[in-house]
Amino acid sequence: MINALRGMKDTLSPENEVYEYIIKTCTRIAQNYGFTLIETPILEETALFKRSVGESSDIVGKEMYQFTDKGGNDVCLRPEGTAGVVRAFIQQKYDKAGGTKRFFYHGPMFRYERPQKGRLRQFHQFGVESFGEADVREDATIILMLKAMFEALGIKYSLEINSLGCPACMPHYRSQLVRFLDSLEGLCEDCERRKLTNPIRVLDCKNEHCKMLLADAPLIVENLCVTCKEDFSTLKAILDQFDIQYSVNPKLVRGLDYYSKTAFEFVSSEIGAQSAIAGGGRYDRLVEFLEGKATPAIGFAMGIERLMDLVKMPEKTREGYYIGALCDEALPQVYTLVNSKRHEAKVLSSYEAKSLKNHLKIADKNDVKYCVCIGEDELSCGKIWIKDLESKEEKSIAIEEF
Repeated sequence: MINALRGMKDTLSPENEVYEYIIKTCTRIAQNYGFTLIETPILEETALFKRSVGESSDIVGKEMYQFTDKGGNDVCLRPEGTAGVVRAFIQQKYDKAGGTKRFFYHGPMFRYERPQKGRLRQFHQFGVESFGEADVREDATIILMLKAMFEALGIKYSLEINSLGCPACMPHYRSQLVRFLDSLEGLCEDCERRKLTNPIRVLDCKNEHCKMLLADAPLIVENLCVTCKEDFSTLKAILDQFDIQYSVNPKLVRGLDYYSKTAFEFVSSEIGAQSAIAGGGRYDRLVEFLEGKATPAIGFAMGIERLMDLVKMPEKTREGYYIGALCDEALPQVYTLVNSKRHEAKVLSSYEAKSLKNHLKIADKNDVKYCVCIGEDELSCGKIWIKDLESKEEKSIAIEEF
């Protein structure tokens, strides 16, 4: 027997109902905020992620599904969504058109990492990307939208924020951090590598020994330029205005190299150890890194699998019809009726004649609202028998009326 690959899984009912509910809820809210759907290919050039996500990231260094295709191209399955959306933004010349563009996306991502609960090698994300708006109020709006999504889904969370500075204040801080890191002994292998490629990523290390060594590391929030400091103060003031509880985490750096200024994570303690369920931030330099015209941008992504156990599903309601034949002679009439009624509602049926008891059992199992049956008596007088499975009311009506 051939099974699904390790870290990949099938999604069947009732899980797929939760998945669909998350996507529908987030889509509705994103559209309310003026975002439109974008779909990008699952397969992209490897260079796209090396240049955007960054050579120092674990994603590029260890986790990409990378291979050479039959045309000799170096390609990979997308490990995250932002880079592909930015590539599409530039390819469509939106960067040169000016104005704002706001997109949402959802779909599968791929990372070759150790599978565990809520973390698969093929997983799904819902994300948004906003281009062309440098005002920090756009940062606040993105956070407000994510808050609205989690509240609609009934998910409890806490919010952590930080500022990663900009090209005006980051170089001085980076030099200060590197001097501190050079004074340490015993950093893990990943930290030693990151120290040379992107030192700020060292602050994101999960190794307990490294955390202890980094306890007194200089912090970017203490080294912000005037503009970044003012923007961060404005962001906090807006969050206070809308009664959004948050904490400043000065070591929150996000996992990807392209972030600057605002960074944030929504975390939950309901999935074991406190874990991120969504995160994002501003990446004003990424469009330029990928050879587009410099464009301010901000976005977030949430992992769907991590949310599925946390979602409070609405109470299930019955909907649609089940139509069945009580005798073989009624099967052609039932088949015609089923395919006519499907133009306006969900309709289930059976290709076999069954007893009324069996039809009712199937209808009830499938949570339909109405069970409709046709037998010899109904055929002879052009009627159907129909029962409302919620109110338990039953009656016979003319087929034309139905």
